Amino acid sequence: MGPPGAGKGTQAVRMAEYCKMPLIATGDIFRRAIGAGTELGRQAKSFLDSGQLVPDAITIGIVRERLQEPDCATAGFLLDGFPRTIPQAEALEQLLDDLSMKLDLVLNVRVAPEILVERLIGRRICRQCGTPYHLAFSPPTHEGICDRCGGELYQRSDDTLETVSDRLLVYTNQTAPLLDFYRQRHLLQDIDGEPDIDVVWASIIDCLRSLGQ
Repeated sequence: MGPPGAGKGTQAVRMAEYCKMPLIATGDIFRRAIGAGTELGRQAKSFLDSGQLVPDAITIGIVRERLQEPDCATAGFLLDGFPRTIPQAEALEQLLDDLSMKLDLVLNVRVAPEILVERLIGRRICRQCGTPYHLAFSPPTHEGICDRCGGELYQRSDDTLETVSDRLLVYTNQTAPLLDFYRQRHLLQDIDGEPDIDVVWASIIDCLRSLGQ
């Protein structure tokens, strides 16, 4: 867990590799279900194509399908971007109970709002190959040009100052209450997400080792 720009996606990839378990990100499982042509995938596509949020019932159903695949049964799983709301978290609890599974740990990457804004509005992405850059932390050699393929760099529409402010407000109102939800269940571990990526990763490793990973 963590607000937009906290770096949780970057760390999630490292965690999945370290723990040798599948990384389950909401966007990825939507695309997977749609590509497989499942009934829930078709339902999700109808909402996504019209620019609407996918209802919780469909999201939970798609997560259920994914968690029932063999790799999750043998290696466990890492969730990124889900749950986002209390109802989703409650539904996930019921789902895991039905599957005789449980959560072992909930990591919350904490970053001050002013730092998040700086991170998000400075992000740029190659339009051709998708390589990410940051104007302050990892700029391209030549302004506006991708080092890897020479493609044009662009700023995502949701990384403008106004949109970033709105995204952080949505997180505070909808997702932040999940912190108390998981803290009450003694699952939550806070991670300082402001230092260098490798320092943040070292903190995550400490948490994982406390679980015997």
